Amino acid sequence: MSEPVRTTRETVELLLRTIIEGSRDDVADLYAEDVVISNPYAPDGVPNESRGNAVLRERMNRFQQFLAYDKVEDITIHETTDPQVAVVEFTLVGRLLPTGQAFQLRAVNVMRIVDGLITESRDYTDGLRVAKLFEQIQAVTA
Repeated sequence: MSEPVRTTRETVELLLRTIIEGSRDDVADLYAEDVVISNPYAPDGVPNESRGNAVLRERMNRFQQFLAYDKVEDITIHETTDPQVAVVEFTLVGRLLPTGQAFQLRAVNVMRIVDGLITESRDYTDGLRVAKLFEQIQAVTA
């Protein structure tokens, strides 16, 4: 059996760095073509699940004009008994580009990584804070 391109931990660490240092396409490149992303606490109007890298990439690129990510803080990576699964706690610090307003978004993601690519992510974020960000984006686009 060959070694994976990256370990689960290495992939998570690369993802967190790429969110800040790379493009949205660079981030999307870390996800498998058939990725499934679940957002159990997504606000109204935001799907609770998305399937496929193309959907993810389109959504990321659509929001890049509104959201800038400046740093990732408070990172804790919990490795599990399954070498393909990690639980990742972090805070995303950024700005709403049209207004310059700063935001912090605390998240816990449960990720499955196969051959160095994220195949599944269950993203638990503060639904109220996400809803407020979406309201602010809608206000500047209306």
